[in-house]
This record gives sequence, structure tokens and C-alpha cells, in this order.
Amino acid sequence: MKKKIVLAYSGGLDTSYCIKYLTAEAGYEVHALTVDTGGFADDEIQEMEARALSLGAASYRREDVTESYYRECLRYLVYGNCLRYQTYPMSVSAERMFQAMSVARYAVAIDADGVAHGSTGAGNDQVRFDLAFELSGKTLEIITPIRDMQLSRQQEVDYLAQHGLVWPEKKGKYSINAGLWGTSVGGTETLTSHQNLPESAWPVPVTATGPREIDLHFAAGEFTGFDDQKFSSPVAAIKALEALAAPYGIGRDIHVGDTIIGIKGRVGFAAAAAMLIIKSHHLLEKHTLGKWQLFWKEQLANWYGMMLHEGQFLDPVMRDVEAFLESSQGTVNGTVHVTLHPHRFVLNGITSPNDLLGAGFGAYGEANEGWSGDDVRGFTKILSVPGRIRNSVNQQP
Repeated sequence: MKKKIVLAYSGGLDTSYCIKYLTAEAGYEVHALTVDTGGFADDEIQEMEARALSLGAASYRREDVTESYYRECLRYLVYGNCLRYQTYPMSVSAERMFQAMSVARYAVAIDADGVAHGSTGAGNDQVRFDLAFELSGKTLEIITPIRDMQLSRQQEVDYLAQHGLVWPEKKGKYSINAGLWGTSVGGTETLTSHQNLPESAWPVPVTATGPREIDLHFAAGEFTGFDDQKFSSPVAAIKALEALAAPYGIGRDIHVGDTIIGIKGRVGFAAAAAMLIIKSHHLLEKHTLGKWQLFWKEQLANWYGMMLHEGQFLDPVMRDVEAFLESSQGTVNGTVHVTLHPHRFVLNGITSPNDLLGAGFGAYGEANEGWSGDDVRGFTKILSVPGRIRNSVNQQP
């Protein structure tokens, strides 16, 4: 009997190659599973299903995990204002673990012999997928044709063409991954250190021109929507914000970072909603949290983002940090006023019932209401005691 395997199927070039190769050359019974983290429209899913079956898959299944992906991961990235190297909202880092865990669960559920993915041997995703598969609770054979054969994208295009599937030129040139938290774009330019991506490579063209005022709303640190629109869930609000802001070219950038396997990596990303939400949330926190809350949140959130990027989402310590992040959000309530412009946005300010700036104790640089000048003299003198002791002992002037 043929070995039964579940393939993490994105519909892209690598995983399409995997279906044809694993069925036609390696003799596996391939069950294609697309794990949707908010990046696919229904017509795209229908196209992917038709392609997977035409390439030889024994079955095709779509599993939508967008809501659990948001609930169990993305909201903590917002609470922590998490940006990898202060730049990248970890769009792919976050969703890959949820896709891998879903593939592993499905493989166990249908009693598959193994799992497969289309990652290369030079990136982070291979580690994330392999790690989730190893921790699935069942010994699963891990099959990785692209990694094992060190195939180039052109070799994959040529192979599929030999079997009757002509791959679109743009899709062959760029590796594009779309999800709720943004879209990553990799291609020839990102393999260099000096080139930017051309306009044609970005998933949404810049069509918006004039400025647009927008109000983002938060309750207990969670993004609930914008302006006076009502949304059924934060996921629906994020999708609507992305649709509004993406045509401004907001949230586009190139991230350079350290991979799990030790080399430097460079990738383009477009994440309008993610960047607007994180930056707005951070501003609101600066108004509504105390100094030491902000300090320790920054330390732990940076570490949380690094662990997520490294594929360590399943480590129990992540649940501990999530509990800390959530506990800090009780007073992070209010509205952030933003202006959208082509290729940029401006945070104008906030309105919040928990705003510590307007507490009536003083106006920075202008007036003090809660203390006197003599109070400050005494406070400063006591504050200087450790330094004066050091100077005295070390005989410094």
C-alpha cells in the first residue's frame, strides 16, 4: 500500500511541485491541507483545490484557523507591541506555527504515515514545521523534497511545465505569503543587500492619494475597530482596516534579520493593519500605563517575539509571558487618532478615560500642582545620597 502523507499546501510553487513529485515520482498518497490564517478568499481556495487535485492529490481540505490564530497569538503580539528588530510584525513567524500544528493534528486524525512541507533548506520555516511535527505526539515521517533536492524556483517551474502546468511568471519570480497579519514578499531583490522590491511585486498597488483621518478603538488593549463602524470580531476589524489602509502603501518595508539557522535573511512585507494597530496601541499604552509596567513589558515582549520567531511557541513559558501581557492591559482603553497618507501615517494623539497625562498633578515643563519647589529640593537631595557616598569613598570632587 502507498504511504499516506499530509502535505501543508499553500497553493504556491513549492507545494504544488511537492504534490506532483510526491505522487508521480515518490509514490505517496498525498492529502493536501491548506491551513488558512486569514490570507485566502473563497475563489482562491476553489482554485487551489482544483490545482491540488489535478496535480494528483488524493484529497484536498481547507482548515480555517484565523480566529484561534488571533485569540491564541496575534492579540499577544499587540499587547506586547511586538516588532522583530523594531521593524517586522512577524507575519509569517506567527502563522507558520499554527499551520504546522494544524497539519500535525490532521495527520494524526487520519492516521497518516507522514507529513510534508515545501520549505527550502535555507530558511526559518523548515525548523518551525519540523519542530511542530516532532511535538505532535506521534512519530511521523517528515518529507521535504525542496529541501532535500536543493531545488531552485526555476527548476520547479520547468518540472511543472513538463507535466502540463504553466506557472505564471510573477508567481514564479516572487514567493508571496498572505495572512491576517500581513503579506511577505521574497524574490531576487531580497537576496541582495541593496535592492528594494519593484512596485509590481507588492500585493496591493498604491492608489490612495489624499490624507484620511481615522480613529482606532481599543478596549483592554484589544483592537475593536475604527471610526464608528461595528465589527463582529477583532478579526473582522483587522481585515477591514487592512482593506482601507493597504492602498496607501502603509506598512511596507524590508526586514533584515537573523534566521534560526544562523544566517542573515531579508524579506519584504506589507502589513498595513498590523503596523497601524501596533503603533497606535503603543502610543495608547504610553498614556495609560506606569513607568515600570512599560519597562518590563518591553523586556518580556521582546523576548516573547524572539521565542515565537524561533519556533518555540509551544514552550510552556510562552503561556506565562502571555498571562503577564494580558494582565497589563486593563487600563489600555480609548481611541487613537491617526492620519493616513501615501506610504506613511501620523499618530496625532489619543482620547482615553485612563489617560495619566491629564490627571491634574502638573503640566510637564509648565506647572506643578501636586508638590512645591521645596519638595523637589528635598527629593533631589535624598536622590543624590548614593552618588555623594560614592564620591566621598572614592575621593571624587
